[in-house]
Amino acid sequence: MGYLKYSQFIVESRLKDINMKIQIKNTILSATLTSNSSAAALLQLLEKGPITIKMQDYARMEKVGSLGVDLPRNDKRFTTKPGDIVLYEGSLLVIYYEPNTWNFTYLGKIDNIRADELREILVPENLEMTLSK
Repeated sequence: MGYLKYSQFIVESRLKDINMKIQIKNTILSATLTSNSSAAALLQLLEKGPITIKMQDYARMEKVGSLGVDLPRNDKRFTTKPGDIVLYEGSLLVIYYEPNTWNFTYLGKIDNIRADELREILVPENLEMTLSK
């Protein structure tokens, strides 16, 4: 295994224990990242500091906003659940509050929140969200 691949493996294996914080207004949510190269790249961005994203509602099922950079894609077709965090088209962060089936890259899941609680935080307005470690 080359150094770069080994280094990537170490970063990805650490993700199992990595939580990301998501701040929306005065609410701070915790999310557990999955173990893939996309989540590892997001974690590397967060090592440099918090990221604030303007999120817009789309189709009454998700909040979506641009990360401003392209991350590696690991797209697979699956059905989201409320609280899923996905990467769409390599540069858009999406948080679902209703299910949807499409080709996405799974990044992680918001921890310990019911669908109705998440919906109350995310709906109906556009909002700013800050991601941090």
